[in-house]
Amino acid sequence: MAVTDFLERGALINPDGLCVVMGEKRYTYRQMVGLMNRIANGLVSLGYGLNRNAAVLSDNHPEGYACSLGIMRSGMAYVPMDFRNSAEDNFRILDWGDAEVLFYGSRFHDQVLDFRDRLPKLQHLICLDHPLEDISGLMDWCSAFPDGSPKVEIPAGATSWLQTGSGTSGDFKMAMIPHRAYHSFTAYQSIWLADPQPVMLVAAPITHAGGGLSYRVIAAGGTLILMEKPDPQAVLKAIEELRITSLFLPPTVIYRLLDQPNVRDFDYRSLRCLAYSAAPMSVEKLRLALDVFGPVLAQGYGQTEALGIAHMTPEEHFIDGQVAPDSRLSACGRPALPFCRTVIMNDENEILPQGATGEICVRGDQVMAGYYKNPYATRKTIIDGWCHTGDVGFFDEEGYLHINDRKKDLIITGGFNVYPTEIEQAITSFEAVSDCAVIGVPDENWGEAVKAVVELAPGKTVTGPEIMARVKERLGSVKAPKSVDFITELPRSARGKVLKRALRERYWQGKTRKI
Repeated sequence: MAVTDFLERGALINPDGLCVVMGEKRYTYRQMVGLMNRIANGLVSLGYGLNRNAAVLSDNHPEGYACSLGIMRSGMAYVPMDFRNSAEDNFRILDWGDAEVLFYGSRFHDQVLDFRDRLPKLQHLICLDHPLEDISGLMDWCSAFPDGSPKVEIPAGATSWLQTGSGTSGDFKMAMIPHRAYHSFTAYQSIWLADPQPVMLVAAPITHAGGGLSYRVIAAGGTLILMEKPDPQAVLKAIEELRITSLFLPPTVIYRLLDQPNVRDFDYRSLRCLAYSAAPMSVEKLRLALDVFGPVLAQGYGQTEALGIAHMTPEEHFIDGQVAPDSRLSACGRPALPFCRTVIMNDENEILPQGATGEICVRGDQVMAGYYKNPYATRKTIIDGWCHTGDVGFFDEEGYLHINDRKKDLIITGGFNVYPTEIEQAITSFEAVSDCAVIGVPDENWGEAVKAVVELAPGKTVTGPEIMARVKERLGSVKAPKSVDFITELPRSARGKVLKRALRERYWQGKTRKI
């Protein structure tokens, strides 16, 4: 069983239906399978297969998506590269990932020429758009190979993706994700995002969550509509005009949608699932999104190392026809699958009872095999078969999992443990606040003091004292920020996560933080 079986199932049930659409480009299932097989057969003819790696550097792009599938169908591991990365990050990914083949978009040509001489293992370059100098164009290259199924058997335990993590710690690790992990993740999605005839708008990068979430769609014979980037107005128009049924966006992008003055002017009745994940979502903004988009919000919790840990379906956002209370909405969902186990552990790796706070740990088929060429990091993360997520949380009395924060983001002030997430929830309850980050900064008396860094919504204002007073009223003086800084735009990773490490650096220069 391989990831590409999902496409082949879609072609079996809907061969002439639209598989991938981007602007004027349209691929039916029959055409997409044929292109995937040509790419795979081309790679096999070059001597590639299992235990070899190939990369794709591209924006959201139909042929780039076909190349990712062709790589996996040949038995090779797919190395996704986010088009928003710096050139040096792309070099590191190709170098550390031992990529021997690179498919890339023409706009990256100068970047590729700059680093190809520094990558002796990189033997074949293929441009997605058209031939460039001595570089073959994809369609010319693959036309020489048959469109029949390659004679390659792919074990479920073979690596499908070699994925660079989306964390914000600055560590460079690549997770080896076996094909069986995506089998589990697709089963997880079928429960989380029930949608029998999906038309999915892929506005987030297909090199990350957008790609993994696409497999549910193609397995059902649905349609993927690719968008170059999640421009708020373009997303809102596409939902209405293209009758989108499902969509995934990180919370930061949903906030930008909600900030649009005409957000209520569009028809969202086609939507069945608006999935949000990748970071905690403000409860206040979640309530607003439910009011604007309807009862379609669906939360997922997972990470690169463990695909699909918990989820909350659209129905679970309501109780007896009313929007659920904050105690439910602030959770990230219940454990997702019967063949995945999620527990809370203490620092001695002992499983804690319901209600106790500790590290979220998971085991099951959706867990990575380990970090590529990094046995030390693997041993620190996978202990006795349990994947240690680095997230701190607890299960409530209903069985919902709550995430307090990342272990490394814990603030210790005057001997008290303070988790930033609940403070951020209180701060984003202000209509004027678009987003915020709470960090610990050096303090001579308390060790660390709580600081809020706030990004305001366009045209809105709120003062630091007002923010501090509201948090103090809700959470008490220990958790109330001792200072508030305002910033035009919070630093974010290429995938939209706020880079608290970058915020902390300016305050901790010349000092050592123990966490």
